Amino acid sequence: MAKGFNGKYFSITDPKDVSTVIYRINKTAKEYLNEYPKYTLERLVSSEELNGNAKKKTFFIDYPEPEGEDLVILSFGENKVIVNMGKLKNDKIRISRLPIPVQFDTLYLETATEYKNFKYTPNLRRPITIIDPETTEEVKPMLYIDQTTNEVKGKCKLKPYKSYFAFEIRDKNV
Repeated sequence: MAKGFNGKYFSITDPKDVSTVIYRINKTAKEYLNEYPKYTLERLVSSEELNGNAKKKTFFIDYPEPEGEDLVILSFGENKVIVNMGKLKNDKIRISRLPIPVQFDTLYLETATEYKNFKYTPNLRRPITIIDPETTEEVKPMLYIDQTTNEVKGKCKLKPYKSYFAFEIRDKNV
């Protein structure tokens, strides 16, 4: 282990037709709330090994917070997504027993379009994450400089007739 490195890891096993991805929920420091959203999401790096018909995935968290890490666990299966919450604390992970209810809107387009502009953050944290459910990969933003604000921003281009899973973490009272 590199000097000064601090991290944790844990493993899960996915059935044959399921692929799980996990995100860390980061709360923005009070002094930056005017510039950034209250919560951002950071996808955890993982490694995968086959174990018969199942896949063992090991997820890594760099520099975990002493009070624990809140996690969003997304399991993609054929034509569905199961959403759970988890907490990593003291080398133990606790996952909610019941999937959480999710509010969603359907976005249906017959032509390619650009979806929601957002401020770019070089640390790969985003307020909204868009995932291709077939590959479980994030839709990568195209970066540009907003001439009006002189800020680096991002746009995501979505393909027509294709499903995507997009989510954002918000407070209950928003």
